[in-house]
Amino acid sequence: MAWLLVIVAGLLETGFAVCLKLSHGFTRLWPTIAFCVFALGSFGLLTLALKRLDVGPAYAVWTGIGAAGTAIYGMVFLGDLVSVLKIVSISLVIIGVIGLQLSGSAH
Repeated sequence: MAWLLVIVAGLLETGFAVCLKLSHGFTRLWPTIAFCVFALGSFGLLTLALKRLDVGPAYAVWTGIGAAGTAIYGMVFLGDLVSVLKIVSISLVIIGVIGLQLSGSAH
């Protein structure tokens, strides 16, 4: 269950990163509110998960999901540059996240 919390927290991290961009420096109300909601949810779920998981693998999985998810979202929906190197790099991050998740131990 703790790993599920980390995965959802990582997806929420993607949400807050995208909303941060869409807020244009916190000058747009709704993306700023969404940023706050996603950020609080993400940090809250990560906090709960860290009660049962080692901090290193959990944090790495959380940031990896957030980084990969944000990069993919940017390429698909925000017109970010798509390149073979970027896709390979995102794939390596995802592989690393899976490896760290598998190596994590519960207390």
